[in-house]
Amino acid sequence: MHRIVLIDDHHIVREGFKYLLENHDNLSVVGEAATPEEGVRICQAIQPDLVMLDLSLGNNSSGLDLIPKLLAVCPECRIAIVSMHNDPALVSRAMSQGAWGFISKAGAPASLVNDLQRIASGERVAPHGISNTPTRRVDLSERELIIVKGIIEEKVPKVIAYELGISDKTVYRQRANLFEKLGVRSTADLKRLANEHGWLLK
Repeated sequence: MHRIVLIDDHHIVREGFKYLLENHDNLSVVGEAATPEEGVRICQAIQPDLVMLDLSLGNNSSGLDLIPKLLAVCPECRIAIVSMHNDPALVSRAMSQGAWGFISKAGAPASLVNDLQRIASGERVAPHGISNTPTRRVDLSERELIIVKGIIEEKVPKVIAYELGISDKTVYRQRANLFEKLGVRSTADLKRLANEHGWLLK
């Protein structure tokens, strides 16, 4: 029996998922939460096998940001993001954060249940045509994020330097260090990597 916790800020959605899953012998909803804080407390107490996590939790709370917090208190649970959105950048960011799957709410009920079964069995699941392989996680400092955004927005180094209160020589040096650190050779490569990691969403 795979024990599931639902984290979604809409009560009617949680009720719908419970109704959908109640007739499946090896899937059982053992807890639910409407907020990130409730989700962390319940997962820590119950230690479920699976967590169905909504991408948007209201009050500007993101399911993506909740993933590492859930894994910190429940390291053995497998997290499935369930969302109406299936943008490749969001899928990639979710997988790199530690999610095992990304399931579309727009899919057929049988497909959703099948995807949950696959995740419970240790398979990574992503929308059709999108890679389910986690990208290498790269953490950037606040200054590095500003420089990355500036480069992608094609700002001249002098403008980026002014925004950061540093010299343009420092911007040139940090730009070179960033390209080496990230293994990119062009602005196009940098933009692709930024989309994969969701840096432009921060």
